[in-house]
Amino acid sequence: MSHGHEHNHGHGGHIGTAFFLNLAFTVIELVGGIFTNSVAIVSDAVHDFGDSLSLGLAWYFQRLSHKGSTGKYTYGYKRFSLLGAIINSVVLVLGSAYILSESIPRFFAPQETDAVGMFVLSIVGIAINGVAVLRTRKARSINERIVSLHLLEDVLGWAAVLTGSVIMHFTGLTVIDPILSVVIACFVLFNVFKNIKQVLPILLQGTPANVDVGHITARLNEFGQIGGIHDLHIWSLDEDYNVLTVHVALAQALSAEGLTELKNKIRAALKEEGIQHATIEFESPDETCAFEDCGE
Repeated sequence: MSHGHEHNHGHGGHIGTAFFLNLAFTVIELVGGIFTNSVAIVSDAVHDFGDSLSLGLAWYFQRLSHKGSTGKYTYGYKRFSLLGAIINSVVLVLGSAYILSESIPRFFAPQETDAVGMFVLSIVGIAINGVAVLRTRKARSINERIVSLHLLEDVLGWAAVLTGSVIMHFTGLTVIDPILSVVIACFVLFNVFKNIKQVLPILLQGTPANVDVGHITARLNEFGQIGGIHDLHIWSLDEDYNVLTVHVALAQALSAEGLTELKNKIRAALKEEGIQHATIEFESPDETCAFEDCGE
């Protein structure tokens, strides 16, 4: 148990490192963007400030998610990591919308930018964000993966700024600056919506993607003592911790010892299918299920 706690705590620490790196660089970036008159850099500074806020929240929620169950949250705090992922995603969407609103007008009225200054800042940006990516690259939860994703996007964005600054320096094409801004914003939005598609089914208690309900039902029906399976529900707290409730109709009456033995077999089978927490209700052969969805 202590090993797992340290492992999870370590990932929270990785997000914390990324938070402080991101916040420090945001200040450098904002000053540098104003100095170089680059909308790509100023916009990314706003984006990174939003990232810093959401990274701080992600760090807090990730640490909170490892708390055990309480009277108020009987399943524990695992879902708080999803809350961090959602807030993070919203901040990225708002930041990208701002970038687009600032960049598009510059297509029609290009402004002079300091290409050399952009080049220097992009080198620093790649280095700092690269370190943050390395700290979070082994992410396990959705929250941590979204954090790692937008840090990687920042690295790619700065690589694009680096390339653009070289092109502007040798060609004088200042329109490259807003083009880079739009490309970065669209790339971020695409990946954010892809992650939201992963988070929503979990929040709406959909069946986990890695769980096959039909296969589980068929496997349980293979036990000779079981006459039928119904009222089967499977959901996930945080993508990793899957929960199941099920009504098991018995083929014949069993003793207390027989029920215990069957329950242990069912739990072992469910664990192999990726179910971490199972609530099993047995029904005797002559019992009528009292719930509306018993036939499901």
